[in-house]
Amino acid sequence: MEGLIRCSANYVPLSPISFLERAAIVYRDEFSVIYGNVKFTWRETLIRCTKLASALTQLGISYGDVVAALIPNIPAMYELHFAVPMAGAILCAFNTRHDSGMLSVLLKHSKAKVIFVDSQFFNVVQGALDILSNSSSRLPQIVIVIDEQLMPVGNVMSPSGTLEYENILATGKTEFEIRRPKDECDPIALNYTSGTTSSPKGVVYSHRGAYLNSIATVLINEMLTRPVYLWTVPMFHCNGWCFTWGVAAQGGTNVCLRNVIAKDIFSSIAKHKVTHMSGAPTVLNMIINSPDDDKKPLPNKVVMVTGGAPPPPQVIFKMEELGFTVIHGYGLTETYGPATVCVWKPEWDCLPPNDRAKLKARQGVLTTGLEEVDVKDPVTMKSVPADAKTLGEVMIRGNTVMNGYLRDQKASQEALKDGWFHSGDLGVKYPDGYIELKDRSKDIIISGGENISTIEVESVLFSHPAVLEAAVVGRPDDHWGETPCAFVKLKDGCGNVTAADIIKFCRDHLPHYMAPRSVVFEDLPKTSTGKTQKFVLRDKANSMGSLFHNKTSKL
Repeated sequence: MEGLIRCSANYVPLSPISFLERAAIVYRDEFSVIYGNVKFTWRETLIRCTKLASALTQLGISYGDVVAALIPNIPAMYELHFAVPMAGAILCAFNTRHDSGMLSVLLKHSKAKVIFVDSQFFNVVQGALDILSNSSSRLPQIVIVIDEQLMPVGNVMSPSGTLEYENILATGKTEFEIRRPKDECDPIALNYTSGTTSSPKGVVYSHRGAYLNSIATVLINEMLTRPVYLWTVPMFHCNGWCFTWGVAAQGGTNVCLRNVIAKDIFSSIAKHKVTHMSGAPTVLNMIINSPDDDKKPLPNKVVMVTGGAPPPPQVIFKMEELGFTVIHGYGLTETYGPATVCVWKPEWDCLPPNDRAKLKARQGVLTTGLEEVDVKDPVTMKSVPADAKTLGEVMIRGNTVMNGYLRDQKASQEALKDGWFHSGDLGVKYPDGYIELKDRSKDIIISGGENISTIEVESVLFSHPAVLEAAVVGRPDDHWGETPCAFVKLKDGCGNVTAADIIKFCRDHLPHYMAPRSVVFEDLPKTSTGKTQKFVLRDKANSMGSLFHNKTSKL
């Protein structure tokens, strides 16, 4: 059409930064963050994030640089989600369960120039830097975050060569000019999948995708204005499923929890009148299995979004008995977290409780941030029949699919071929259009919401001097959803090696959550071509049932 123009009046690159700026105006004096005795308003949060962005530029951070963080769900981790992109940089939040070996690989691959680390994890970072110092890699500057809930800042001396969070924040300028993205497809965050240590996959998020999925997650979670959000999903996990930014869009209050413990969850809900929270089925299990003395009546409806592994219907049923409204979604790191949601239909309300729970356990339909979610034959790329029986691969396309994998064009092209993101998950499609996962290709184990690569665990097992053959599958677990189960054949003359020996060896070489929790010694079933028949092992692991866990243990 004639007379139409594109200019700064009608085109501004989308970015979640705008959510914070708006919240500081609309919800100026309302609480943005609560953590124990620490409380900030939205006006204060904007000031703090602006000063922190300014301080980062004074440390030499430029457009496109990576700033890493190894921090639990405390205010500093929340502030970094805005401050880092406001400095024009890319936030890379690491899993707090990583060990020094894994962290050194990811720091090298990400080329992070600065790493913010909670004092609890300082030794992990120092160990990673010790490993990197033996290579030609440039070592990042360390900024230590001292949690006043654990120890007063004045009582802690920052280790030599490190800076302290509040000190560098104080050097920032409030009049700092925020560095907005030059293009809305510019990177805002880098999130690592659980790929092997030799080939990590860094998923690149854009400002545009983060903006759109933040709005989508708000809609998924049925968030009205001024929600009170309890942080029971890690902020390092897909940037907190984009709720880090989404809560700001609605002017909500972020209630931070350093450790996810059932007693603290109930106490926080009662004290702050929490309205929303999220987490893997592990968190739901923790809640329903917590001692009666820890449980407290809910002061209001609490919406709980869950995803990761499909929650057992009985878990959903028990959560709703406690007064929670459970919303089930599905997603991957490559889709900014939530990609589908099991949208509830009013006609299902009259069904028996178990039937309702089974329906809610389905992965559902696409979120508003996506264009399409389908189940396809990966060879022909044709949609499978909507018969709830025919297996196919779940595929996704839309604006909240990753830009690609950092410095891995081959893997990016493979994952995004034919115009679709290939999830690697197998599922079926129902006549009503809803999808349901049936299996995971590549044998990924989901434990406590975290993906575990069996290939990586097997490579460690094979490095044990007494192991001849090994295969790892998921074993059902009432607490974690799944845990790794190792089937091992020992070398001749090594019959004195025990399951405890194998587990300890793996824990010495892997993050503890990735190590097998059970070991079975036997000959491995093989195909005629010598390939291990994992489906046979999976059946055996399923028949073994769940290990016993202390239900009050924290994540």
